[in-house]
Amino acid sequence: MPVGVPSGQHHRVAIGSQELDLPIVPVADGVAIALLMTIDRGVAFTATAGADLADRLAPLEPEVVATAATLGIPVAIEVSRALGLDDYLVLQKTAKIHLGDALREPLSSITTTGSQALLLDRARIGAVAGKRVVLVDDVVATGGSIAACLRLLRAAGAEAVGIGCLLVEDGGWVDVLGDDAALVHPLGSIPTFAPAADGRWAPSP
Repeated sequence: MPVGVPSGQHHRVAIGSQELDLPIVPVADGVAIALLMTIDRGVAFTATAGADLADRLAPLEPEVVATAATLGIPVAIEVSRALGLDDYLVLQKTAKIHLGDALREPLSSITTTGSQALLLDRARIGAVAGKRVVLVDDVVATGGSIAACLRLLRAAGAEAVGIGCLLVEDGGWVDVLGDDAALVHPLGSIPTFAPAADGRWAPSP
């Protein structure tokens, strides 16, 4: 079961008002996940998911939607649209030329190898400073990426009032986020998977 190679199995999951069959993909020895790639799901799926998520986040009265590149960007666009907001903020992971003096926060992710950093363009600090901000993403897995996003947004003066995501994955994200776990508003949940006696992947106990 090579890491990163789809197993041929799928897991059906409800994401708000929609259902998808997600491929089960090994990410480490003896561990696989149900992989959601928002950029491969088309406009209609993300528009509906964004509207569903906006319904859950609207009572928080957000002024700005923030996300991290890359898979959270289509989610942020559709949530912003559904909330009637025109602007959204993207925390970058690539050191573009204009980000030489950016605010920076170290980052690790279950689906990305190597070390990374989140970058916030200083020219965009005014978009979130003193504002009620909801952070959105595709999947909250370990919680490490979301925790890094929150640290960076708060360093910029944002008031983080909620975290919206399409899916949460079972595991340690609640412990990693601590008190901030109460801010999470998911549209659905997925298990992690372990090898079963028949050689297939089964939800981890």
